[in-house]
Parts: sequence; C-alpha cells; structure tokens
Amino acid sequence: MAAGASRDRLVDGWRQTHLGRLLGHAMRRFDARVLALMAGSVAVPLALSNLAAREQVSAAHIHITRHLALEGSRLTALAAAAGMSKQAMGDLVDQCEAWGLVTREVDPLDARARLVRFTPAGLAWLEAFKDAVAQAEDEFRAAVGDEVATVVALGLEAYAA
Repeated sequence: MAAGASRDRLVDGWRQTHLGRLLGHAMRRFDARVLALMAGSVAVPLALSNLAAREQVSAAHIHITRHLALEGSRLTALAAAAGMSKQAMGDLVDQCEAWGLVTREVDPLDARARLVRFTPAGLAWLEAFKDAVAQAEDEFRAAVGDEVATVVALGLEAYAA
C-alpha cells in the first residue's frame, strides 16, 4: 500500500481527543487552578504566595506537596512516589528548601540518610493546598454536575488501582 493511501485512511481527530490527552489537559487545568488559588490565599506565607503569583511554583513542585509524608520522607521514596528520578526530585527539594517549604534532617533510623520534612511554612503551604484542592474540586463539580463528578472520581480510582 502506498504511503499516501495509508495516510488517507488515518483520521487525525483521535490524537486530540483520546482519553490520555483529555486526562492530561484536565490535570494541568486542575493544578493551574490550585496554584492560582494558593497565590491568592492569605493562609500561604507571603513569600510563597508571591512565588505562586509570579508562576515560579509549578505543577512539578506540587509533587512534593502531594507526596511528602507528614513524618518526612527519604529523597528516594519521595521520587518514587512522584514517579520522578532521584536527581529531578533532588532539584525540586533544593528549590523548596531555599523557599523555606522543606528542610533536610538526619534520619533517626539511619544517620547516613536524610529525611525531607515540611517546615512550619511548608505545613501552612500544605494546609492552603488542601483548601485549594477542595475549592477546585467544588468548581469541577459545579462545572460538570455532582453525578458526573462522582462517576469520574469513581472511574479514576478504579483505573488507578
């Protein structure tokens, strides 16, 4: 079969509308809304709010917010939970440490290892993140309706399991 005939059989719309692409767009939109809400939150420490408002905080930084255990995490565990390389997560932790969100401390179970932990400002950031996620979820429910939002949540939970 000639290349032109093969090309003619392809319908191009599927590349823009397949489920994976839609999920990616939805996640980027949701994360952007969460960051916008955090930028305007009085609960977020001012310096961090300014960073979010100037779009210096990205969805990548949200990985730390989503995955860092309250009791602290080793960098390797944090990277694995976020699906990132240890080096990429180390770079994010370096930035977040410079911003005062996290600190590195000696692991009490292994003096050779370090734990990444939230600072008090980081815990305030985490609380604001919780509130922003709740508001963004409420906005999603308002946009698509409670029944659709429930089905989407149940479907995504089942798919991710």
